[in-house]
Amino acid sequence: MLDIKKIEAAVNLIAAEKKISKQKLLEIIESALKTAYKKDFGNKDMEVNVVINLEEWTYEISVEKEIVKEVENPACEISLKEVKEALGEDAAAFGIGDTIEIDVTDEVMKSEWFWRIASQAARQVIIQKIQENEKEKIYDLFKDKIWTIINLKIELVEKNKVLFDYNGNAVILPKSEQVSRDKYTAGQRMYLYVVQAEETIAWPKVVLSRKNKELVEKLFELNVPEIEDGTVEIVSIARIPWFKTKIVVDTRYEEVDPAWSLIWPKWIRVKTVVDELFWEKVDIVNYTDDSKEFVRRLLKPAEILDVKINEKEWVITCKLTSEEKGKALWSGGANLKLAEEISWFGIQLEVVEIEGDIN
Repeated sequence: MLDIKKIEAAVNLIAAEKKISKQKLLEIIESALKTAYKKDFGNKDMEVNVVINLEEWTYEISVEKEIVKEVENPACEISLKEVKEALGEDAAAFGIGDTIEIDVTDEVMKSEWFWRIASQAARQVIIQKIQENEKEKIYDLFKDKIWTIINLKIELVEKNKVLFDYNGNAVILPKSEQVSRDKYTAGQRMYLYVVQAEETIAWPKVVLSRKNKELVEKLFELNVPEIEDGTVEIVSIARIPWFKTKIVVDTRYEEVDPAWSLIWPKWIRVKTVVDELFWEKVDIVNYTDDSKEFVRRLLKPAEILDVKINEKEWVITCKLTSEEKGKALWSGGANLKLAEEISWFGIQLEVVEIEGDIN
């Protein structure tokens, strides 16, 4: 027999934990009971109705059958003679071709086998529907967030995984998208870049990242009003996560210094971004149409004596002193790598001895 009190307790618990409406859970249970009845008492073609009333702690199971002259499929059909025998004078309201709803609640109440099957079916369907609901929620949360940044709280740090909380849902930042210098502590909030969100058969594929260079770009957009209103434009960006980022900016307005817009006032804007990146070094470079001058700016703080650009071979040769070469390379050659990524050219450093002006 169906225990309505237990069903009500289970519905209340699941609704609270999984944030699924009680009505939807009831519909899931009713659907499971329909399936179980068809397997135990009839066939898949039957039209079965189940109504559970938690307020009155009652339930009703009925079967719809078509009234026919001769019954060929007892699961879906009933003869007019049977209707008359069952309803007496009330049968006058029905005729051949009509559909009648037959209450079978008393019949199933006597079957312990049915309730065992029904309970198992209900449990399986609820688990399946909860999983589907979780999938829908996760995808719906992220489908409009692709290529944006979101600020989430760390729920749990476990081995190589960092779990974040997003509106009561756990989302994972995998090891592959973590930055080694970042400090991940439960309760801490941080920004993440949403790389991808797509539906798959198994589970929605949501990719969050702390490594992606777009994270840095979006952080500046968040903190620099001149980028948001279009006064300053981010032209290009290159990044070696946790180590160094180089960002190129430009403007159409002569009176505006785009690089200073990302710094001012009192370095607060760039400091906010750098703090979020756990003190990753950020170089901000003003763009110029003068290719040679642009290369010089990309290789700062090194002082370049001469620049030769071979567009055919996609190679740039920079002449500089041995002292300046270390500055151009920076730690592990990071500065040079970022300059090459932004310029799309291979950059060769040629050390020269200064004996006079080089033309």
